Amino acid sequence: MPADGREPPRGFPSKGVAAGIVAAIVIADQWTKSLVQEHLPLYGSVRVIDGFLDLIHVRNTGVAFGLLNSVDIPYKAGLMTAVALGALVALGIYATQLSPRETLARFGLTLIVGGAVGNLIDRATAGYVVDFVDVYWGGWHFWAFNVADAAITVGASCLIFELLFLKRHVSETA
Repeated sequence: MPADGREPPRGFPSKGVAAGIVAAIVIADQWTKSLVQEHLPLYGSVRVIDGFLDLIHVRNTGVAFGLLNSVDIPYKAGLMTAVALGALVALGIYATQLSPRETLARFGLTLIVGGAVGNLIDRATAGYVVDFVDVYWGGWHFWAFNVADAAITVGASCLIFELLFLKRHVSETA
């Protein structure tokens, strides 16, 4: 406790809340992927909103946004798993650098970790990630994604917003 007797700032989310958010993302991600695998054949689709949204069943053996999906290299599944593990380690290191005041960045990092763990489970157990949300307009299709990808995208947006607009990471001693 500081000399003035005030409680030091704890920041949001606390470790317990962050762990709960990560667990909720992983559970929702794995549950929805298992539903897709159980009820929709590979490459099958179900129209949800005509001209805008379908549920599909595809496998991503690459990285984000399907990059490297069509690349065929030896030990690709192991390499992609190692890359994902490396990213998690980097996120952990970055998390230690955040101040308690950077609440949006901390929340964003929590979402990113939840999504990264969800996709890592797929990569480590199956060698690919199941994607199933297909958003499109006319002939233009966004990359297929899943709950983990959505959490990662929202989390990254939180981090970027904090860094660019809130600027709480800037030293206030100058």
